[in-house]
Amino acid sequence: MRHHALNMGEVQGQGYVGQALGAADMFAAVYADQLTYRAEDPDWDGRDRFLLSTGHYAIGHYAALAQAGIVPIEELETYGSDDSRLPMSGMSTYTPGMEISGGSLGHGLPIAIGTALGLRHQGSTSRVINFMSDGELDEGSTWEAAMGAHHHGLGNLTVLVDINALQADGKTDTVMRTEPVADKWAASGWHVQRVDGNDVGQLLAAFDAVAQEADSGARPSVILCDTRVGRGVPLLEEREKAHFMRIDEHEWKTCREQLTAGHKGATK
Repeated sequence: MRHHALNMGEVQGQGYVGQALGAADMFAAVYADQLTYRAEDPDWDGRDRFLLSTGHYAIGHYAALAQAGIVPIEELETYGSDDSRLPMSGMSTYTPGMEISGGSLGHGLPIAIGTALGLRHQGSTSRVINFMSDGELDEGSTWEAAMGAHHHGLGNLTVLVDINALQADGKTDTVMRTEPVADKWAASGWHVQRVDGNDVGQLLAAFDAVAQEADSGARPSVILCDTRVGRGVPLLEEREKAHFMRIDEHEWKTCREQLTAGHKGATK
């Protein structure tokens, strides 16, 4: 999936590559281990819903959809191009498996609550997983929604928060200090866990705990995932302006070499 992200990024020479690399383990845990879906029928009623609130993370989501067989891998080459089904910001009207058109901070969680409520009223056992960013914790709508999810006892809702400490205007703690984040979710009535979002083992254990919580009670769950922008490519991990990266033509080869070496255990 990280290689897919690099390949898509090279098509445009720039983009939200750092977020895709940082969140790849989160996407992998969801699609390889958690989500119920049918690749041949993305709109199947019995599917779990994965809502990408952070529309600019679409490049990472497309990599997951390709690995899941929902989008052909060869179609990734069209990323961000005219008439492509894979625009730079996720849009549900274009892309199979993209449930919402995200991007405006603070929209995803309210939509997720409506979705979870609707599924419950229909008697569905499907779950809702909402992927959001730490930048969205700046938004009042997020916290209103968090209280609403607890009020309605939405045990079928899980939120993943990518805490990479970076947003468009700079480091998250300089834009709006939101810590102690875990305490705030807990005070809103949620089952809270905080893990290394680049450790698949921790992610899977957290999802196991979510399943136990869903069996024993009726409160929503949140998994706070500390990640590193550019994870797996040291050249990009150290880049200062990493929210929207411009990567020079000669650097793509280095990025791939570093990523491949890391997977073989040569670098960390």
